[in-house]
Amino acid sequence: MDDFPPTTHVVTSFLTYNHRILILKRSDKVRTHKNKWAGVSGYIEPGETDEDTAKKEIVEETGLAVENFELVRKGEPLHVQDGARIWVVHPFLFKTTTDKITMDWEHTEYRWILPDQLDDFDFVVFLDHALKAVLK
Repeated sequence: MDDFPPTTHVVTSFLTYNHRILILKRSDKVRTHKNKWAGVSGYIEPGETDEDTAKKEIVEETGLAVENFELVRKGEPLHVQDGARIWVVHPFLFKTTTDKITMDWEHTEYRWILPDQLDDFDFVVFLDHALKAVLK
């Protein structure tokens, strides 16, 4: 039997408002990628679709109500090797009607940036690829 690295499916969602995207700085209380900038992200739980998870995480991590954002585009999943783990990242782009959010404990800061400013931040692995996958 071959030993394959563990695979974990996650969503990464970008919210857009007024041509800017939301990025959040992960706190030191999260399990992975502490203090790195990311989109709204979370593990896909058994029985959930990737889109359901994306919407649930946006509500939890930004305080936005479902009626304040809508799906614009879903990108093709990305396979990312990070150490011994393979992440299957399901990228999404949503537009929102407001730039006012309320962060949860998973983040310490947020910024609304132009997409081409992403390289100015210390972000989680392959965040730039996830963004490109939904900005086509």
